[in-house]
Amino acid sequence: MTGGEKIKEAWMVIVNPKAGSGRGLSDWPVISNQMNRHGIEFTCVFTEHKYHAVELAVKAVNDGYRKLVAIGGDGTINEIVNGLFIQQKVKPAEVSLAVIPAGTGNDWLRMFGIPGTYSKAVQSIVNHRTILQDVGLVTFHETRIRQQRYMANVAGMGFDAMVNRLFNHLKDEGRYSKNMYLRGTFRTLLSYHSRQFTVTVDGQLLFKGRVFSAAVGIGKYNGGGLNQMPNAVVDDGLFDITIVKQMHPLKVLYHFRKLYNGKIYRIPKVIASQGKQVVIDTLPASPVEIDGEAMGYAPFTFELIPKSIQVVVGEDYLM
Repeated sequence: MTGGEKIKEAWMVIVNPKAGSGRGLSDWPVISNQMNRHGIEFTCVFTEHKYHAVELAVKAVNDGYRKLVAIGGDGTINEIVNGLFIQQKVKPAEVSLAVIPAGTGNDWLRMFGIPGTYSKAVQSIVNHRTILQDVGLVTFHETRIRQQRYMANVAGMGFDAMVNRLFNHLKDEGRYSKNMYLRGTFRTLLSYHSRQFTVTVDGQLLFKGRVFSAAVGIGKYNGGGLNQMPNAVVDDGLFDITIVKQMHPLKVLYHFRKLYNGKIYRIPKVIASQGKQVVIDTLPASPVEIDGEAMGYAPFTFELIPKSIQVVVGEDYLM
């Protein structure tokens, strides 16, 4: 912090107006009213384009804000987390991050017991119970250029990434419905072909062969409620890795319920592991989705940054 700079006590609220097919904008009057009723001092800004939340988070910290609220979904959270790591003013863990869910997936929030109603989510901000969670730094390639992105929740590869790309494409076209992700899953299942993966964890070969899907995560959930890493703990200093080996589409449908109810490890062709560094290469090059956002292609490197962001949790979350 530079000399004479004043730290603001108010919360900076970053609203994604397009989250949840416009819920971020249409529900903002209700949310702001709840915040005012609870006596929360805040300033509000709206995102105007993709990655704008990154810029707004950087500016907020540089302007003296140390408490941020994200109103949106997993993609909005991911952008704000990346902004916290880009800014150079303070350590990311010195900034509190709260979330009021207004997105389509809200997978990150499922870990922290953040209530689905706005009034109770705002109450979580008032209570200001926080934990320090781990973050992942993901290296990937886009048009042969090495790029990096911070990850707050889960990265999916193989089938997961292909479903995500279809889902985001439909959203960009303005086509949204409650079960769109599920329909996209079945649509992709009919055409998807497993790819060759080489997975190394902490320098040791974990698996080499054809893979249906793979996920590396800090949290448990992705893809709108898929519980792919049921044993994940957000502050244990380890990634959880789940690999689903090549599987016939009918077998996937047979085991589909286990993908949601936390029993994925009972599927015979599933491999589970943990580690601090994960390296994955694929043939042909497979895409990756990070916190629900489509990114680049393999090879991927995942490096863990332990207890590096401070997040507000719900009153029922066990510390």
